[in-house]
Amino acid sequence: MSNEITLDAIDRDILFHLRQDGRLTNVELARRVGLTPPPCLRRVRRLEEAGVITGYRAVVDHQVLGAGLEVIVSIEVSVSDLKTLEGLERTIAAYEEVVEFRRLFATPDYHLRVLVADYAAYERFQTEKIIGIPGVARVISQPTMKKIKVLG
Repeated sequence: MSNEITLDAIDRDILFHLRQDGRLTNVELARRVGLTPPPCLRRVRRLEEAGVITGYRAVVDHQVLGAGLEVIVSIEVSVSDLKTLEGLERTIAAYEEVVEFRRLFATPDYHLRVLVADYAAYERFQTEKIIGIPGVARVISQPTMKKIKVLG
């Protein structure tokens, strides 16, 4: 049995508009998708209950907050025992600088997005927090030059 939900064109339109502005009122959202407010609200609630919409959040300009350097980090590990990998994952996931953290099926083993103030802050982050973690074999850092498209 599948947990998938079937979306029609109106559902997809609702998702499009909420991705653009999650603070839209139901009245404005209904107007944009061509519905009256009650059926629009029912559709949004159905999308929430089905787990299609998992939350609403603020999009933050990290540069304004002093974290203007984004670094894409690839990590290769030298171990395969689950306990060490789980420890590595718990440690890295707890770092405030890490805003995205994924385990991959291929090499590299992990992919991170890290936000810091500048190159000196990233150097401290890498040398003081990442390199000493048991199991880390190689760290490859790629500073972001420009964001072209970011999805929410």
